Amino acid sequence: MDTLLDSGGWVTRGSSGPRICALGGGHGLSATLRALRHITREVTAIVTVADDGGSSGRLRSELGVLPPGDLRMALSALCDDSEWGLTWRDAIQHRFDSHGALNGHALGNLLIVTMWDLLGDAIAGLDWVAKLLGCQGRVLPMAAVPMDIEARINNEGYVTRLRGQARVAKARGEVADVTLIPQDPPVFDEVLEAVAAADALILGPGSWYTSVIPHLLVSALREALERSRAKRIVVMNLESGKETEGLTASDHLRALAHYAPDLTFDAVIADPRLSRDCGDLEETARRLGASVFRRSVGAQDGSARHDPLRLAAALRDALEAL
Repeated sequence: MDTLLDSGGWVTRGSSGPRICALGGGHGLSATLRALRHITREVTAIVTVADDGGSSGRLRSELGVLPPGDLRMALSALCDDSEWGLTWRDAIQHRFDSHGALNGHALGNLLIVTMWDLLGDAIAGLDWVAKLLGCQGRVLPMAAVPMDIEARINNEGYVTRLRGQARVAKARGEVADVTLIPQDPPVFDEVLEAVAAADALILGPGSWYTSVIPHLLVSALREALERSRAKRIVVMNLESGKETEGLTASDHLRALAHYAPDLTFDAVIADPRLSRDCGDLEETARRLGASVFRRSVGAQDGSARHDPLRLAAALRDALEAL
């Protein structure tokens, strides 16, 4: 029988655990999902669909589909730990290296798009891939159509407007504001139902303006988050990324409040290493309704990666305290 992390260590449980929705994209969301697997089997990942670079961008441009890359990474993070699951995880993460048209494509991206083409249903296609991997949880797209991110970038007083997640993520300068195109995209019923049924909602870590905040720009999803009675938790990054260079942890929270002023939070998880960059983190969190949980959640090698077990313990502590 699978085990879940309890305050006393590893224990066997018969229940599947709390229902938790994690919102984000890329490596940040994957870190949260790997941690949540130690807490519950009732995980739903709600994934950004604005990627326009690499394999995802090429498939999106050629076929008009949702970008599959971040969805693939979320599925990989939730795959079963058996030989079957881990082998298929490695298979879908495999990236071709050639001098032809397949160069740079991830097998999982092609598999997801194949299921969409066969079934004509984005949710059913992802569910079938999840079944193949033995995923403990479900992966859903943030919106029902591909999104474009547009941002105004202030670089030492010179303001430019950039369109595209890949360009915004790599731009030099400060993000002055960010919008989505289309501005009011349709959202799958399954996404809104998952949010409504959740016991906890988690935002972050991840690229703040291109993976985390986009969820708050989808009006139907933002309103569902505001209506939810679930506990809302923010997981802070371990360091600023390129698109948030120079911003403190408090600035990250203020950005969330700017784009969703009616959304409150219950907890903010921050690694102690942020103390040198925290500013008025406790006060900023308090204004959002949240308590700060300072926990060591980083990888032991000192990198900017979250350790799944440490993050699981921090999330468990926050959920038990709320």
